[in-house]
Amino acid sequence: MRKHIVAGNWKMNNTFNEADDLLNSIMEQLEEKELPRDTQVIVCPPFPFLEMTSDYANDSYFMVGAQNVSDQEKGAYTGEVSAAMLESMEIDYCIVGHSERRAYYGETNKTVAAKVDQLLKHGLKPIVCVGEVLEEREANRQFEVVKQQVEEGLFHLDAEHLQQVVIAYEPVWAIGTGKTATPEQAQEIHHYIRTLLAQKYGDAVANEISILYGGSCKPSNAKELFACPDIDGGLIGGASLKAEDFIGIVTAF
Repeated sequence: MRKHIVAGNWKMNNTFNEADDLLNSIMEQLEEKELPRDTQVIVCPPFPFLEMTSDYANDSYFMVGAQNVSDQEKGAYTGEVSAAMLESMEIDYCIVGHSERRAYYGETNKTVAAKVDQLLKHGLKPIVCVGEVLEEREANRQFEVVKQQVEEGLFHLDAEHLQQVVIAYEPVWAIGTGKTATPEQAQEIHHYIRTLLAQKYGDAVANEISILYGGSCKPSNAKELFACPDIDGGLIGGASLKAEDFIGIVTAF
């Protein structure tokens, strides 16, 4: 059975002390809950807080993810962080291809594929983001866009490596806008992604891949979204910055 996953993406938020307080609150609230064995909680802080987050994770029920990684192994790439560095810190997951990285930093599907390869080489699990912007949705191109992102970012992998990947569908038009895709809209794309995987790798492999929803998921709508058969959890932005909201989403299963 594939895992139910809730991953909190803090983005570029929190000072050191604020991060410390948030992690402490998340840990305390997780200790009060009895999570199903198939539910995985991941916290993805900014790079400077990875070590502190790992220390908290050692005493709690969550795992740690980075928000980005270089597509290069090592070398003269000032400001970059390699997969080998993350591996040496025993980081578990890493987000790649987030819509903000694509929009603001020009990351392409080719870049995403290279980052996926680096992470898998060093034993980290990639959380690979795909999704359409508003203009593409309005032009009814969402399937075309998502298909290209999935194929160019992941289809060079063999089945064994693909099963280490988590996919996050981001309706970009629903991120930070207060808009949310309806459960029906979200399920439609999630099912489409799983169908693409099944066509390439077979049903057995496709049914092992966790596909997360990444568009303005909140405690108030998480239960309805997570009830959809192909939605296996959420990649959570703003709501992950408040421990009560984040744990409210975690317990929506």
